[in-house]
Amino acid sequence: MKGPIHDPSITVLEAELIALKCGLKEAVSMQIKDISICCDDDQIFELVMGRSTPEQESIALLMRDVQGIRKYLRSSIPVMLTRNHDNFAYEFAIEAILEMPVPPAQKENCSICMKDDINADQMFHVAKCGHMFCSDCVRSHIEARLSTRYKLRCPGIRCKSPLTYGHCVNILTPELKEKWEKMINEDLIPVTDRVYCPNPRCSALMSVADFSGLMGVRRSCVKCGKPFCINCKVPWHINLSCRQYKRLHPNPTENDGKLRDLANEERWRQCRKCQHMIERSSGCPSMICRCGHNFCYHCGGDAGLCYHGHDFSPPRLRNPTRIRSPTRMRFFFGCF
Repeated sequence: MKGPIHDPSITVLEAELIALKCGLKEAVSMQIKDISICCDDDQIFELVMGRSTPEQESIALLMRDVQGIRKYLRSSIPVMLTRNHDNFAYEFAIEAILEMPVPPAQKENCSICMKDDINADQMFHVAKCGHMFCSDCVRSHIEARLSTRYKLRCPGIRCKSPLTYGHCVNILTPELKEKWEKMINEDLIPVTDRVYCPNPRCSALMSVADFSGLMGVRRSCVKCGKPFCINCKVPWHINLSCRQYKRLHPNPTENDGKLRDLANEERWRQCRKCQHMIERSSGCPSMICRCGHNFCYHCGGDAGLCYHGHDFSPPRLRNPTRIRSPTRMRFFFGCF
């Protein structure tokens, strides 16, 4: 099975298991029922025999695919070869391949792009649910999800099976790998603890924990080294306190002013806790930001302290029939 490997980060063991997986798939497609798996490596032999548990996620995923394909065979016996036998096995396999008629390549159908002439090796199988789509459509789906920061799930209709980085890494472009890895690193830091370098040429992600124990508000980026104010989230304001700086610069950058004007025009709200902008698409005014803060979308106040439809105990009025019953439905929306 001579196939290209485009990812230079794939290890020799991963390449061996990918080749084994391709060989097993080819055997199944040729309707072969009984095979011998000739191994010249102790580690691969132990994995195939099921006597070794892989520690790396990528190896575990490949072995799960290998063992899954073996179920379609009547028998698949692993054989450990010595150095004297491996050349014989290779020559015997070449001779068998030359004498065997080549069946037509199996074609698959993708329910997204509706193409029905896709080679089987170009299809992507979602690990948990088993849905199958062409690699190009899954790659486009992942790109769209990463750009909107939605959870990465199977593109199947109403399917919520997760897509994992380790299972999808072989179909990702370098740009998508970088985006996904960046999102994984961001998710490791709570929203309220995230700090971004204000240097537009850097924008490195940091955590409040990185600066624990330091006095004052001046900090230095761990990547570019530029000083900044952790309170104002701007480059360090020399000879100015935070109050003075904010009074002189109500909008630190031109884009901040444009964002404020757009937020006022679209009636967006800013979470008081994490400062992220939120847009409500539907539902009641009780909003729960992804940082956990619960507030009223109408007035921006803490939920339960206003009369905009939250669960609260209002003061008694002379005409209680005029009080509208508060809604108990809540709409959960992530910040952008």
